[in-house]
Amino acid sequence: MNLSLTQSDIALCEDYFEPIVVQKNTILEENSKIPEYLYFVVEGFVRLYHTNEKGEEVTTHINCPPGFITSYFHFIHGSKSDDMLQCITDCKLLRITKSNLEQLTQKSTVFKDFSILVFQQSISYNEKRSQELATLTAEERYKKLIEEQPEVLQFVPIQYIASFLGMNPKSLSRIRKQLSK
Repeated sequence: MNLSLTQSDIALCEDYFEPIVVQKNTILEENSKIPEYLYFVVEGFVRLYHTNEKGEEVTTHINCPPGFITSYFHFIHGSKSDDMLQCITDCKLLRITKSNLEQLTQKSTVFKDFSILVFQQSISYNEKRSQELATLTAEERYKKLIEEQPEVLQFVPIQYIASFLGMNPKSLSRIRKQLSK
């Protein structure tokens, strides 16, 4: 979708999105709470994760700029999330509350259409990711990450990458060693 913004749309965006600068390792959203914001990552890397029954952190999403991130289901439904949202690096973000997003989409058809597109892309991403975790080998998942998001390898710690790819850090190290030969 080609987003063509008028001066009025830009002014609305500036009115409703709050720019923030956040330090590395900052928790943006905590578990057992309703997500307060939808974040747009301008610079930096943010991860969405939860803790499993073994007490291990499971990274389910790593956002590469530019892009939106939150615990979408819980943000939309106003329900408590099991997820945490954390800045992996120092970040420049834009954030918007659900009520402000609703007001923005009522005032601008461009933002209404764009909002629908963002949520559709989130659903598609999650379906694709589930399918890849179920059908691709660990090595295939790693190669796909290298092809599609090579910048993740530079800025995201290996334990988060391994978790995101559905493996432990030792397995990822072994795969990386094999591929470097």
